[in-house]
Amino acid sequence: MSLAKEQRIVLNNYDKINPASIDEYIAQGGYQALKKALTMSSAAIIDELKASGLRGRGGAGFPTWLKWSFTAPIEADQKYIVCNADEGEPGTYKDRLIMDKDPYRLIEALTIAGYTLGATKGYIYVRGEYPQSQQSLNTAITGTKAAGMMGKNILGSGFDFDLEVFSGAFAFVCGEETAIIESIEGKRGEPRIRPPYPGTVGLWGKPTVINNVETLANIPAILNNGGKWFASIGAVKYPGTKIMTLSGDVVNKTFVEVPTDTTLYDIIYGFGGGVTGGDFLAVQVGGNSGGVLPESLLNTPIDFDSMMAAGGSLGTGAVFVINDKRDLLDVVKNMAHFFTEESCGKCTPCREGCQRLYDFMVKVCDGKATVKDLKIANGLARVMNKSALCGLGQAAPTPVQTAIKFFGNKFEEKLLQNS
Repeated sequence: MSLAKEQRIVLNNYDKINPASIDEYIAQGGYQALKKALTMSSAAIIDELKASGLRGRGGAGFPTWLKWSFTAPIEADQKYIVCNADEGEPGTYKDRLIMDKDPYRLIEALTIAGYTLGATKGYIYVRGEYPQSQQSLNTAITGTKAAGMMGKNILGSGFDFDLEVFSGAFAFVCGEETAIIESIEGKRGEPRIRPPYPGTVGLWGKPTVINNVETLANIPAILNNGGKWFASIGAVKYPGTKIMTLSGDVVNKTFVEVPTDTTLYDIIYGFGGGVTGGDFLAVQVGGNSGGVLPESLLNTPIDFDSMMAAGGSLGTGAVFVINDKRDLLDVVKNMAHFFTEESCGKCTPCREGCQRLYDFMVKVCDGKATVKDLKIANGLARVMNKSALCGLGQAAPTPVQTAIKFFGNKFEEKLLQNS
């Protein structure tokens, strides 16, 4: 049995408070971090984030303090802070937990971010399929304004900040930060060519910082408890906690928030209660764009760097368990098909590559693929990794690549003989 324990930071208020009540949030220590931040300099807040080691919880793992440090010193008549709440990875619902159950935490974090960056306007870009989350956030924004925590001259500090909930475009690609910008501007949600980066030229050409919901939700606790406190939790290079959502052939389809040095084994067999319907075969971590990993890697810690070193990715923290009664190749084929549907089509490597990889998986499952097809698929995947315009296209080959790498015997069984 697992000895790992939950440690809730961003989910600390989950089911403890009425998410529509700002009074209950304040009673749990809410807005103390904002009050503290308004007495600090922008540089001091960024230094605290640097000491914490907080890195992105949306998939890229970029240091939060570093992203903020690019934009904070820039002189501009307008800056923006945008929250990426376009949660489109299958099996992922971590951000929804925060928005539905503790929306004031996210709003407090965004206000702190706005103050630190010199941004007076913020947007929460929420997945279009999340109407409940949008309602929860709008209710909380109304409550925040009524309490004087948002609007003009917040708490007498002279800082003005306003926040707006923006409904997403029902497109997976709009989880990419520049596609979010295009969508908010009223354009088709497609990635932009970078550079320039949003930190200098973002929303309507103004400096813009974009952070994930879970990333931002850590900030009030960091300011309240100190960066060193946060850095002492979990993995050294990716400290803190991570929300993991479990689905597939696992006994407990649930979610947990655990220190980042927790292993996949502990997640699946401890919190998940083990495999159901058969024996363990594989696990995909991070949503459809994550790696398909074998049993031999279950002792891998879930932190960003360890997962990358193992050949997978932490991504959004979705854990999809696959038992040995499933046809793994058919599962991977369906993952490949997902990307043919969700590619925006702007760049050739993703538009053509996703379709070709799906075609390859169809041939494999039909027993019509050859060794040559396998080599071509591997080569195509590497081209996509290097040349696709955005993270969607770069990560789209990952399920096929890792399945070939770790479960090559299953492909060999299906390949045409003497090919």
